[in-house]
Amino acid sequence: MDDPLSAEERRALSAVHRRRLREVWRSAGWPCQDLIEVELLAAGLLQRQRDGDGRESLRVTDAGIAVLAATLQKNRAARDAHEALVARVAREMQRAGRVVWRGLSLRAKVGAADAAAWAMAMPDVFSIRHTTVEDYVEPVAHEIKAHRADLLADLRRPQKGEAYLHHSSQCWYVLREGIGEADEIPRAFGVMVAREATLEVLRPAPRRAMKLPFPVWMVLARATPEPLDDEAQGWLGAPPDARD
Repeated sequence: MDDPLSAEERRALSAVHRRRLREVWRSAGWPCQDLIEVELLAAGLLQRQRDGDGRESLRVTDAGIAVLAATLQKNRAARDAHEALVARVAREMQRAGRVVWRGLSLRAKVGAADAAAWAMAMPDVFSIRHTTVEDYVEPVAHEIKAHRADLLADLRRPQKGEAYLHHSSQCWYVLREGIGEADEIPRAFGVMVAREATLEVLRPAPRRAMKLPFPVWMVLARATPEPLDDEAQGWLGAPPDARD
């Protein structure tokens, strides 16, 4: 569905406006009577109405519904591009003989010692080597960026990157081709670019010795690793045509 707004109207309609439109759609439509509401009314995306007792409420117009649908499609396309790249990186880690998790939430202490605070590290891909020797586990975090705006938002929050580093012996940013340069990423991180057929290393990630703390092992024990991709696993001991 096409966005019903003109180019000028789209520039004026910010994320705040679209969020308010969603809130009115989900609610009974009680007016806030602020400037955001005024602009949505003026654009024809909201409409005032009164009930039999004279109480005023808001309804999303057909034009407003079209904006919501167009925004949903745009957001879904952005998520799909990101998830496809996350799956690609996870598959590459499996091919490298690693156990892989997606969507973990790990608590990390960030900041200077005298002002440390807890933050949540939520790397897109987290993996460890498939080994029974604790010293060889080598946890690696990959943060995936498919859109320029998402990358810039991350770079404005250095505590987020610090939380990734807290739980990894290597930490990488994986960028969709064209959204950023290696020089923009702090030197503590490696950088890969996702080209059409390859993941190209622009800058290796510094490697540090690390043992995972017990709370992280507990998180991993409760979480479900990525199912093993048959193609990623490859053949073991015999060529494919020799297997049942």
